[in-house]
Amino acid sequence: MKTYNYSDLSTDDIRKLVQRNVDPANEIRTIVEDVIANVNKHGDSALLNYALKFDKVELNKLYLVKEELEEIASTISAKQKAALQTAYDNIYKFHKAQLKTEDKVETMPGVTCWRELRAIEKVGLYIPGGSAVLPSTFLMLGIPARIAGCNEIIVCSPPQKNGKVNAFIAQVALMLGIKKIFLAGGAQAIAAMAYGTESINKVDKIFGPGNQFVTKAKTIIQSTTTTAIDMPAGPSEVLVIADDSADAAFVAADLLAQAEHGIDSQAILVCTSKGIAAGVLAEVEKQVPVLPRAEIVKKALDNSYIVITKNLDEAMTFSNQYAPEHLILATEKWQLITPAIINAGSVFLGNLTPESAGDYASGTNHTLPTSSYSRAYSGVSVDSFVKKITFQHITPEGIKNIGPSVEVLAELEGLHAHKNAVSVRLNK
Repeated sequence: MKTYNYSDLSTDDIRKLVQRNVDPANEIRTIVEDVIANVNKHGDSALLNYALKFDKVELNKLYLVKEELEEIASTISAKQKAALQTAYDNIYKFHKAQLKTEDKVETMPGVTCWRELRAIEKVGLYIPGGSAVLPSTFLMLGIPARIAGCNEIIVCSPPQKNGKVNAFIAQVALMLGIKKIFLAGGAQAIAAMAYGTESINKVDKIFGPGNQFVTKAKTIIQSTTTTAIDMPAGPSEVLVIADDSADAAFVAADLLAQAEHGIDSQAILVCTSKGIAAGVLAEVEKQVPVLPRAEIVKKALDNSYIVITKNLDEAMTFSNQYAPEHLILATEKWQLITPAIINAGSVFLGNLTPESAGDYASGTNHTLPTSSYSRAYSGVSVDSFVKKITFQHITPEGIKNIGPSVEVLAELEGLHAHKNAVSVRLNK
């Protein structure tokens, strides 16, 4: 991990440091556009061909039904089921609290306005299944979709080498009441849910993280179809702010936990002294060799770096410029700097709060904006699966109170039919 002194960095240096997952030659876009066009034209047959090409699996059909999922899930131990249930319960509890009825507001006598929630009717959940299978992502997306009351939930996940899905994904499907999983991954799965195929229904909104190809597909379909997306959630990332109160072994473990996601993941350490940086690097060297995914971790660390700042305030300034997906405050003084957080997807406070807790079972959602998108996007929540429709009702008293103002405003904009819609009511 390369080390930088924050005081030595120019504005342009920082801009380059915080930039990630760029596609300057549009190579990824070109590939993804071809995949989208092929799926749009050829439907299921394109998905079967891509399963053979990308996943190295020859599929006889594109989906697994409930009976097959039950058979696959039967191999899970009681201990594993209990852990999944703990995660389910905590995630459900946190997200259920987000479903709130808003108050009606009388903006003036006789004029009442309010909003009501309506679930998005058809949603698509993309569950990654590349170098790491993520049943936790299935919980993070499926639970708020169920709480919101979505009428149709389409689930796509890449097939494993045996042409099926991971046993834990099958178990989560059963927990969520999902009766079918489609065996499609990558940009082709996003295209299938956006356009629809013979087997997969077109959805209104697509959710789920993925690699740069998945992210690019989501951004393309959002601008070219009537299907919306949750956010541009690409390769995962963490930024750890550490001071002298941090435990170097904990910080190193947090950085490596992020790095094992994939070779394009990024783990950033922002610390307040060279001593902290040296201690963490020593722990990284000690912990990497024992990791089963050590080779992936090493490549991810090549994309990662350390920034040394003078104090926590300076560290927070850099963090806001980076706008991390995950932000860990590895300091006993976290309460002093949390008000300064402007850009972050999810925040982990203190030395005993690892990102892993939020990834799995604390209750918060781990589907979060990456690549600086936390400047403008929030993580997935129940809100992501609903629409908020506005209502208004005007009484006879209300039309008398508000009518004259509407008439004046309509007239000054030159929209006389608008004015007349009020006038005919006042004259009545």
